[in-house]
Order: sequence, then structure tokens, then C-alpha cells
Amino acid sequence: MHKFDTKVQLLKYKVLREVARLAWTDSLLENVTEIPKVIAPGKIPTMRCCVYKERAILSERVRLAVGGNRHNKKVIQVIDIACEDCPAGGYEVTSACRGCLAHRCEEACRRDAISFDRTQKAYIDKSKCVECGACAKACPYSAIHNYKRPCEQSCKVGAISMGKDKEAVIDYEKCIACGACVYACPFGAVTDRSYILDVIDLLLKSGREGFKVYALVAPSIAGQFSYAALGQVVTAIKKLGFSGIAEVALGADMVARREAEELEEKGYLTSSCCPAFVSYVEKNFPALKEHISHNLSPAGTVARAVKDADPTAKTVFIGPCTAKKAEFQREEYAGLIDSVITFEELQALFDSKEISVDALEETSLEDASPYGRRFARSGGVAEAVSRALQETGSKFSFDPVVCSGIEECRAALFKVSRGAPAGTFIEGMACVGGCVSGAGCLTHGEANRGAVERYAADSAKGEILKTDLSLKE
Repeated sequence: MHKFDTKVQLLKYKVLREVARLAWTDSLLENVTEIPKVIAPGKIPTMRCCVYKERAILSERVRLAVGGNRHNKKVIQVIDIACEDCPAGGYEVTSACRGCLAHRCEEACRRDAISFDRTQKAYIDKSKCVECGACAKACPYSAIHNYKRPCEQSCKVGAISMGKDKEAVIDYEKCIACGACVYACPFGAVTDRSYILDVIDLLLKSGREGFKVYALVAPSIAGQFSYAALGQVVTAIKKLGFSGIAEVALGADMVARREAEELEEKGYLTSSCCPAFVSYVEKNFPALKEHISHNLSPAGTVARAVKDADPTAKTVFIGPCTAKKAEFQREEYAGLIDSVITFEELQALFDSKEISVDALEETSLEDASPYGRRFARSGGVAEAVSRALQETGSKFSFDPVVCSGIEECRAALFKVSRGAPAGTFIEGMACVGGCVSGAGCLTHGEANRGAVERYAADSAKGEILKTDLSLKE
């Protein structure tokens, strides 16, 4: 079994693998309804109260795996029936309740939601409670605690709340598609829609119609697929039918040198490499939108280079990021990135074609500098821009503020919005640690950062300004 952090990821992978397996042989349409039975056979449940509910939820997973409702372009979506088993959370009385005589919690509650059992311990009637928190503030023992759902707790932009039927509800006016809730949900009720069928369709058509499909591989791939060497993973990608592979880290080199020029010209910038961060600025600090670098992300930049070299080519971004699925739908990326899949989906593609990755020969990637490759982890963007300024002999006073995670981004942007000093460049990463912790990763942890550092050290290109695209087929 391939290494995933959780069994939720494993279940998601199984659905994607079955969908892909059928799609390669053009037999998905007649077999799609059978996929839940393949994954949950027999009559003994292993995940839910009964196998029929398991299959009903799996049917919803299949629906999103094949692209979901084509009229609903939202990346992060909720599977309602999978969500109902999640504890509702909210304010609850803990064992710290002493059954005191004061009953301050009762007096503080205006909804008559507090009652007491025979031991005089407090109890909250959830049908009356409006989650105001007055009882918690009143309790002298701090015995009433606000338990948030994992998805709510993980969402640092406050986009998730509880619906009328106790299901998770996403406020898309706030959502930045970072996928933190997807990884956090222990029931897999919050998930990202997949474009895996679009990618398979591109690969199949390329063989019939003669155009080329290029994989744009994010540098954080170095920390994934721990069961094989990176060069073997690159070879496996080509075996899927991709004509060639371009390092997104090369796009990072290009962005670094262009952002260095833009920074000198304007005197102040925020980075544009993280689509979730860009969305966060646009939605929460619209007055600062003008400071976002006008450069495309590294993925968009290298995609443009590929299309310039071969206007008939199609490009597929492969990386750790669910927000990239929103980015490629933006107007400025139209015609550059044709589709997006995560590392989870790439693993499903490998196994759908029964590719033994660890048995393949290695194919090297030789396009990018070590600085471009370090874009994958927090601090890498700032280091690359600094290096680009040095290589051009710039005298610009570079003062970066590195923000790892939305909470740090919020703090820095708030300072700027209030006119307080906050450096000359904000590197914003929505995921704590950077892309090495993206929601679409197979695994998450400090080891991923170390793998990216080794990947950077292996680069044969010493300078950012000397890197260039060389599509290998």
C-alpha cells in the first residue's frame, strides 16, 4: 500500500483510481454506478453504520471524482451525507463542572438552554442553544468549552459554518480554496472536485490527434512518493502519455527575476505565487490588491513558456495545491494551463495503469536553479527574489516579510493596511510551511521540506538568470 497520511486519503485515492481505470478503456459510463460496490463489497460495513450508507457516500465521492456538476465550478465542496456523523461541536459542559450552587451559567443563558442532572452537573440543550458563549464566560471553573469541528478549526478565513441540518456549509465569498478543511476533515466530507477525467481525455486525444501534452511538475514533488526515486516518478509521468515535462521551479526562476525588476520599479510588492494567498488579499484586503505582483504564478509562467515554444501544446499542472484548480480558471490563465491534478490524483493515475514506479529507470530534471526549487517551502520565494537582485547588481534595499500560513499573512497585511512598517516584500503562503504542506500532498511533515532542500542541492544551475526552458521528450 502506498503511503498516505490518513485512511481518508486512501479512500479518496481508491475512488480516483477506479474512475481512472475505467476511463482509460472508455468503459466508465457503463460501469460508474458499480464503483461503490467495488470499494465497499459485501454486506458488512467497515466505515459507517451500514454498507448501504457507505455506498451512498461513495457515490457522491465518485460524482466529484468525475468532475461533479459542471455548472458548479467551486473547487472545495461538501458531501452532506458524509458530514452528518461529525460531532456538531459548539459549547459543551466538560468534566470540570463541579455542580456548584451559584449556577452562574444558568443565569447567563437567555435561552433557557442550561439544566442540571441529579448530581447538579450542568447540561446544555442543543435544541435551544444559540452558541453565544455567555455560559462559558460566566462559569468560574472554565468548565464549558467551545468545541469546533475540525473543518471549522482548520479554516483560518472563517469560511465554514454549520448548516441547519448540522452539515458543514462553505461561504464561497470567503473561501480561498486552500484545502485546509479537506485535509482536516476526519470523515472526508469536505473534498476537492477532480479534473482527472479531463487529463485522461487530453492524454488519449493527444495520441489520436497528434498534439503534445506537457506535465508542469511542482518542486514539492521531491517530498512525495517516498517509495521511489524522484527520477522514477518523472519516468512514470511520461509513461502516462505526457510528451514532456517542465519544472515549475523554472517558472519560479522566471518569476523571481521578474519580481525583482517589478520590486525595484514599484518599491513594494506582495508575492503572486500562491493562488490562495492572492485570493485572500483580494477578498480581505482589496485596497492592497494593487501591490500583488503582476507576474503570473510559476505554474502560469512556465505554461506560457511551453505554449510559446509549441502553440499547439496542452499543459497540465501537477502539484500539491487545491487552489491551483481555482487559479487555472481565472481569466489571466486562460489558454495557458489546460488542467490541474494533485499528487493524490497522480498516484491514482499511476495505479490505474498499473505502473510500477519503483521499477522504472530514472529521468532527470535539469531546468531550474536551486532557488527556483526552494519556492516549494516557506522562505524560498524571498530567497529567490533576493538572489535575483544580487545577480543583476541591484542596490535595492530588500526587506522581506516571510508569512507561513494565513494567520501570519493576515498579521502582515493588517500592518500594511494600517500604514505600519512591514518590509518591502511580503511572501505569502496559505499553507503553513509552504507548498510542501499542500492539501493535495500524499504526506505532510518536516521530511518534505528536507527532500526539497536535497532536490535544490542537486541542481546543476547555479544562477537564476541563466536558467531557461528545454522541453525534454
